Amino acid sequence: MRRFIIVALIGAPLLSIVLLQWSVVAALGVLALSHALVLYPTLRPNVQWLGPVMTRFDPAGNEVWLTVDDGPTGDTPAVLDLFDARGVKATFFVKGSLAGERPDLVMDMLRRGHTVGNHSYSHPSGTFWCLPPSKIEEQIERCNETLARITGAAPALFRAPVGMKNPAVHPALRRLGMTLVGWSARAFDTRTSDPEIVLKRIMPEIEPGAIVLLHQGRADSVEMLGRVIDEVQRAGYRFVIPSPERLKTNR
Repeated sequence: MRRFIIVALIGAPLLSIVLLQWSVVAALGVLALSHALVLYPTLRPNVQWLGPVMTRFDPAGNEVWLTVDDGPTGDTPAVLDLFDARGVKATFFVKGSLAGERPDLVMDMLRRGHTVGNHSYSHPSGTFWCLPPSKIEEQIERCNETLARITGAAPALFRAPVGMKNPAVHPALRRLGMTLVGWSARAFDTRTSDPEIVLKRIMPEIEPGAIVLLHQGRADSVEMLGRVIDEVQRAGYRFVIPSPERLKTNR
């Protein structure tokens, strides 16, 4: 699909020039369609057109994977204490700029048995989707370099800010040997402070192999995480960190 999109982008302007001799509407339509082929997989998280996005994993029974975005933040110690109390292991997708400010929190994540992924350096949520290749690479590589200085190794997993990605993301990840991770259960917990709304959104998506997306750093993040964890465990699931070979692209 990615090759088709590239061919369409190259060929659309040429075809539009030809069509312009007969129909302005047709020429504009071809250009609009070619742009839509890029914008749709860019702005729609988890769409696979530009390359693989891991949205599930191969479970061994009732297992789900909890991923927590946007740290490390001031509530990280409370989040880690919550996970210890509930017997939960998770992956933290961290911002490189914040990790550089609080390397102790990153190390505490690892010390307590969790893993750390790359969530870009500065998390430019409003512009990441339209950044040129050089800036995409900078966001990914700076975060990797920061985490490597702290932990001794660059992460293998990347999650794009707000889940958006453009045609430059997958080539950069391939060069770095990284995997793009999406989700299959999303709570939109950054848009509400009501845990009941979060639970109604996320629980119907919980099934074996689900990748759960939640956040830290908000006033109610610890409460939200606790409520979701309790409900998921009450439903008979356990939280695990899957190995890379267990990750899958199908939703």
